Amino acid sequence: MKIFILMVISGILEVGGGYGVWRWMRDHAPLAVGLLGLAGLMLYGIVAALEPLPFGRAYAAYGGVFVLVSLIFAAWVDGFRPDRWDLLGASFVGAGVAMMVYGGGR
Repeated sequence: MKIFILMVISGILEVGGGYGVWRWMRDHAPLAVGLLGLAGLMLYGIVAALEPLPFGRAYAAYGGVFVLVSLIFAAWVDGFRPDRWDLLGASFVGAGVAMMVYGGGR
C-alpha cells in the first residue's frame, strides 16, 4: 500500500507542478503560479525517490500511475471529460501497474 500511496502523491505533485508551469507559460498566469509549479515538480522527485522499489520498476510503474492521475486531475481541475477510449486505455495501464508492482517479480 505504501508503494501505491507514494506513487499517487508523486503523480499529484508532478501533474500539479506541470499544470502550474503550463498555466504560467501558456495562460499567462502570475509568476508565482509557475514557481509553485516548479516547487511541486521538485517535491515530486523527492517523493518518488522514497519508493522502496528498484529505480527501473518504480519509474515504469509510476508512468502508469501518472496516466491515471493525469486523467483524474484534468477532469477535476480543467473540465476535461475522458471518453471511452481514454478510460479503456487507463484500465489497461492500471492493470499493467498492478502487474509490475504486485506481480511475482519482486
